[in-house]
Amino acid sequence: MKGTFAGLLALFFLALFPASSLAQQDSALAPPPSESAASHLTAHPALQHRDDRYRLCVSDVIALTFPLTPEYDQTLNIQPDGFVSLAAAGEVKLEGLTLYQSAIAIKAAYSKVLRDPLLTIELKDYNKPYFIVGGQVAHPGKFDLRGETTAAQAIEIAGGLTTSAKHSQVLLFRRVNDAWYEARPLDMKRILAGKNLNEDPEIQPGDMLVVPQNFISKIDRFIPRSGVGAYFQTN
Repeated sequence: MKGTFAGLLALFFLALFPASSLAQQDSALAPPPSESAASHLTAHPALQHRDDRYRLCVSDVIALTFPLTPEYDQTLNIQPDGFVSLAAAGEVKLEGLTLYQSAIAIKAAYSKVLRDPLLTIELKDYNKPYFIVGGQVAHPGKFDLRGETTAAQAIEIAGGLTTSAKHSQVLLFRRVNDAWYEARPLDMKRILAGKNLNEDPEIQPGDMLVVPQNFISKIDRFIPRSGVGAYFQTN
């Protein structure tokens, strides 16, 4: 009898308080997430897709073709302020836009004089990726970046290191943003000797390599040339 009564009591209790309502009550009574957990969620946002399409820069050249109204065909240079002057449609800023975004902006500008303008846009010339090598190399200067190029290869493109170069303290300058550069020291002596090829970084557009002068070459002009040798006292 006691077992039967206990079973009936359990069924009566479940009928009055379903499992779903009990789960909701438990979740309502559960403590809110701690501040550390909340800060962890905000400190690690989800990764976003990066748009890697080319964006127009100053001095780029684009060609506009209007199949239905060829009288508006034109070739334009991106001006230093980022704008272009459209024939019969005024000025529009294209710097920083992709070709697709530029076509939308140009169509919007021509919608004042053309109805549903049909337009194709072509990139005729652009700022080619480059890198700079300065300091103690045979031919310092600015070079086009064509394909994958490491720091050691970039120095060879610049004619190689001179005898006055300090191989172990080459500096790689890389722009982080408009206000900051990252300076990374490279031991090219070890890299060129094949001892640590993993430290030979790949050059990115806009990178600058600076090869400093070694100590011997700095004091060389002060060392007398007459006689067999020179002696000096150091403190």
